[in-house]
Amino acid sequence: METTFNFKISNNIKERIDVFLSRELSITRNRAQQLIKSGCVLINSRESKPSAITRWNDNIYVALPEIKEVGLIPQEISLDIIFQDDHLMVINKPPGLVVHPARGHQDSTVVNAVLFHCPQMKGINNELRPGIVHRLDKDTSGIMVIAKDEKSHNFLASQIKNRKILKEYLALVRGIPAPEEGTIIAPIGRHPVYRKKMTVIESGREAVTCYKIEKKFNLYSLLKLKLITGRTHQIRVHLSYKGYPIAGDPLYGKQKGVLGLKRQALHATKLGFIHPLTEKWMEFSAPLAEDIKKVLDELEREL
Repeated sequence: METTFNFKISNNIKERIDVFLSRELSITRNRAQQLIKSGCVLINSRESKPSAITRWNDNIYVALPEIKEVGLIPQEISLDIIFQDDHLMVINKPPGLVVHPARGHQDSTVVNAVLFHCPQMKGINNELRPGIVHRLDKDTSGIMVIAKDEKSHNFLASQIKNRKILKEYLALVRGIPAPEEGTIIAPIGRHPVYRKKMTVIESGREAVTCYKIEKKFNLYSLLKLKLITGRTHQIRVHLSYKGYPIAGDPLYGKQKGVLGLKRQALHATKLGFIHPLTEKWMEFSAPLAEDIKKVLDELEREL
């Protein structure tokens, strides 16, 4: 069933119809142009072009097509839901759970789980799927937000693009960084040889990570990290580049199996953002995963 909107222009501000719809519907300009070209937008009962200019007293009618199935299967997978409303969901992702279906992981993902827990989801870009605003690696645990509709997805994505979202992590690393608090600024891009890896490379994209030692152990230290940018594997790459690989990280530190860890000791602890509807700041925390807590307890006893 399609969703309809009616707008009446009550000012003398002249602007392109695609710009107007992008703002009013919180969709991308490209998406607005697609709707206009497909005849889903009428100005004064007539089809239009994306370049048409709105004028005072114009009546604008928009019919959003029925949401399409995209082959994603809802699956009854347990989720630790920290918060949810009609627009978004905040979860504490366990280690080992892939966020989005991909080659080799067609199901049993966060996306499949969210579809099961949110059967009334409105979808993104006219497709029945949740909006993954940011991702956590399969073996990184912790807090993440998922949008339930296109407006919320675009609003949150805009905050990430403009670096308005707070993202904090805890990581157990080999070694004691010096200085104990600082900022790592080094561009990250795809490794020229090992294509599954990212690396610090001159041709890469800007990447900034702030860190501070929370606790020192004999050979390891617990770091609190804040992401300023959000590149793929950013924390793992930056810490390895500086000579302090994350414990348990098999890809960037040859740390597989150390301290009994079966994955990298990296956990997303805090997430803050402006709510897409209320426009109020919201902040959430996720307790440290049990496997990392167990290792920290053992290291504490060795002091």
